[in-house]
Amino acid sequence: MNIYILVFLVQWLACGGCTSDVHVGYQVTVAVPIEYSRGFVGRAFLMETDQAVLNFKAAISVEAVDEKYTCSLDVFLGDVKVWSSGHLSQFYTTENCILELTQNGDLRLKGQRGSVGWRTGTFGQGVKRLNLLRTGNLVLVDSQNMIKWQSFNFPTNIMLWGQRLSSKTRLTAFPSNSSLFYSLEIHDDKLALYLNSGKWKYSYWEFRPSNNRTITYVELTSEGLEIYNGIQWRIAQLRSKIQEPPKFLALGNNSGNLGLYYYSADKGVFEVSYKAINSTCDLPLVCKPYGICTFSSDCSCIRLIKRGDGLLSDCSEEITGGICNTSRVEMLELRGVTSVLSSNSKKVNVKKEVCANLCLDNCTCVAALYSQIGDDANLGECYLYGLVRGVKQIERDSKWSYMVKVPKEVDQGHGKHSGLKKWVSVVVGVVDGFVILIVLGGIGYYVVQKRKTSTQSTEDTN
Repeated sequence: MNIYILVFLVQWLACGGCTSDVHVGYQVTVAVPIEYSRGFVGRAFLMETDQAVLNFKAAISVEAVDEKYTCSLDVFLGDVKVWSSGHLSQFYTTENCILELTQNGDLRLKGQRGSVGWRTGTFGQGVKRLNLLRTGNLVLVDSQNMIKWQSFNFPTNIMLWGQRLSSKTRLTAFPSNSSLFYSLEIHDDKLALYLNSGKWKYSYWEFRPSNNRTITYVELTSEGLEIYNGIQWRIAQLRSKIQEPPKFLALGNNSGNLGLYYYSADKGVFEVSYKAINSTCDLPLVCKPYGICTFSSDCSCIRLIKRGDGLLSDCSEEITGGICNTSRVEMLELRGVTSVLSSNSKKVNVKKEVCANLCLDNCTCVAALYSQIGDDANLGECYLYGLVRGVKQIERDSKWSYMVKVPKEVDQGHGKHSGLKKWVSVVVGVVDGFVILIVLGGIGYYVVQKRKTSTQSTEDTN
């Protein structure tokens, strides 16, 4: 059965003739526009489930991305995309986007001149149908309804109710216009959120079951994300804060935060019932590169001039290392700040000066965090960073020191390094100081006005 659909406008195609399954020999084609149109979305819905309130739907999609068109197979819950074949690797095409379930049981996406951009690799396994289950799981089954392939085995940034993920698997999310990406990873001993940048990996949240118990798998249930050791032994859970059961768990593409989401029938939208991170400044990318998240949750910039060698940014672009000429750089120490990112490049029992030199001697290092151990000023932990992100303001503590690699004799109209250090200390607190000034001024104005009003009322009474 061949179905051809021409899509020339941004639209959602109705699912009036959708079923919950399609059989071998099925093929559907969505035409790709000849010229690029920013924001274009063409979608042909193929299947839907029969829930009364909120259905799952499967669709073949053509979307405008980076001056090209992508072709993907997607699953939606309401208007939320909960799974996509193009999550990790996008398939770009021209002319046509074709979904085909071949006679030998291989489900695949094809583009111009029959080029294959994605496939399940299930040919020769007796596949007879593609089904969309009530859980949102997209499955290929044989004549005995045995599952030969399922979308639940290829998680994106969303985990659906009833879905299980075993240890060693992960969810991934991709911020727009960035080479960085987030991941929620299931380890034997913990769940952890990471910011990934090339070979660098930084954790910014983790959850460990008590008593060092081993994690076998996690499952999203009506109670929340449940963590198991073995087949039936639940050892911990991330619990929803309301009675309404969560529909899905999501790792935010923009924020990197982990949340449980339920459907509000009254509002007709999904709302969060649990967040792993509740403080804005504890999110890794809340500020731009070389930005500092202040006590008021605003961003202050370390405004170092960008030199000809491309060493530093003015909070406008990502700089991720490549600084090897140690004779032209030094470490600028910032007090009263730290990083929410925990680097996997760590040295222990070192001095602060050694920590600074470790970064200076490392071409890919652009910052370092030093943490003094106990009362010994000559003993501490050193973390190296390949990017300046996740920096936040803290109360001044001589045991913490955050250092940024800068050109020697940077000139920003503030003098040499001594002046720059003083300016950096000021810039971190300038936003908070301004806010405090406004608040105090408002209180003073209120008190004065109240006294005037009180005096006037007394005079009127008399």
